[in-house]
Amino acid sequence: MELLVLINSKVGAFVWGPIMLTLLLGTGLYLSIRGGFIQFRHFAFALKKTLGSLFGSKKGREREAHNISPFQAVSTALASTVGTGNIVGVATAITLGGPGAVFWMWVSALLGMMTKYSEIVLAVKFREKNKRGEYVGGPMYYIANGLKIPWLGAAFAFFAAFASFGIGNMTQANSIAGAVESSFGVSPTITGVVLAVIVAIVIIGGINSIARVTEIIVPGMALFYITFSLIVLVLHAAYIPEAIKLIFTCAFAPQSVLGGGVGYTLLLAIRYGVARGVFSNEAGLGSAPIAHAASSTKEPVEQGLWGIFEVFIDTIVVCSMTALVILTTIDSAGRFVWQDPNLEGAALTLTAFKHGLPGNFGAIGLTLGLTLFAVSTIFGWSYYGDKAVEYLFRKTRFTAQASLVYRLIFVCAVFLGSIGGLHLVWDIADTLNGLMAIPNLIGVLLLSGVVIKETKSYFSRLKNGSLD
Repeated sequence: MELLVLINSKVGAFVWGPIMLTLLLGTGLYLSIRGGFIQFRHFAFALKKTLGSLFGSKKGREREAHNISPFQAVSTALASTVGTGNIVGVATAITLGGPGAVFWMWVSALLGMMTKYSEIVLAVKFREKNKRGEYVGGPMYYIANGLKIPWLGAAFAFFAAFASFGIGNMTQANSIAGAVESSFGVSPTITGVVLAVIVAIVIIGGINSIARVTEIIVPGMALFYITFSLIVLVLHAAYIPEAIKLIFTCAFAPQSVLGGGVGYTLLLAIRYGVARGVFSNEAGLGSAPIAHAASSTKEPVEQGLWGIFEVFIDTIVVCSMTALVILTTIDSAGRFVWQDPNLEGAALTLTAFKHGLPGNFGAIGLTLGLTLFAVSTIFGWSYYGDKAVEYLFRKTRFTAQASLVYRLIFVCAVFLGSIGGLHLVWDIADTLNGLMAIPNLIGVLLLSGVVIKETKSYFSRLKNGSLD
């Protein structure tokens, strides 16, 4: 056991250390430069083709038999990315890196838009159809079919399958159980049983069942949390300008702004801002493209635009809401809650909302938001792990059996996560989650030429009016 802890700590330190975070940030910058900063030049077009399609034509919601619509694909992807990281992760970034970490979280998101766009374009370009007629894709497929390196694709699938039990399952279930017990006094055992039953009902039906649920729950939970946060911000509107100023000034000179004794440095602001941004929107990890590949869309670029929208909603909108609530609320002692040295993570966010709204509305509202975020993450990651297992067994006679066994184990893990323990398993799975990024980034960087070619072709046909 001690050996496992030692190995995991060493590997984890590398995976989520400065070198890996620099690689993730550098990949986004390289792709942005090579693509002419598509995420900025075509941002308005991306919103029109994504968000606009939901209120205009029915194209965004159209789907083929056995597959899902473009909107269902992004809902499934957002289900996994909009999670506890948007609530707890942002608080951790501010605690460890200071208010300036929020700025670097934004930077990672703006560059991450291009990384996720590229991942999704490749996922749709190199996807396949399985025996059931469903589109399947993701890093394992574009690494194997695009780079012709099947063993590297298998490595990604292996990491993804095991990571899904920790970051996308047990940690989320434990957050739900803890929050429900704290706010409503319900035993984690009862929460675990109820949660496991709900998850089983949804995921046993596969991607179509998951997509039908996420296209309802994701917009609803996002709207609820944004509205909930806006109410707090309206009540504390006088402090917003100062909070925004603090974010920008502390992004480059935290010591000179806050004083030399606070312990914040520029490197800490960058490190934790980028890390929380990546954990939040998962750009570069290769998880979301698995869901996007199942879309019925024919154009890789059009589905890629949903990736830009996805990162924007996840980090620029939802994470920013959490950050501003934390930076503008004041406790009973008359100080900003983020300045309390005894608060960090979920406790900091919970305290901010408690003091942000009268009575117990803040605590109850955040608990509901955290529960919805965590449940949706479990749904999304169950699909990622399922497709990873399917990829590993796709050339055998046991594909269906392996997938069923995975789903059953996944449901059991939900209950185990709810009742606590298993910290080593969570830590190892978190490290495996980071290890997913290595083969994925290799694939994205080496196939970046394909992304640029597809992008130029699409916008050329759009200009000439020759798109289908």
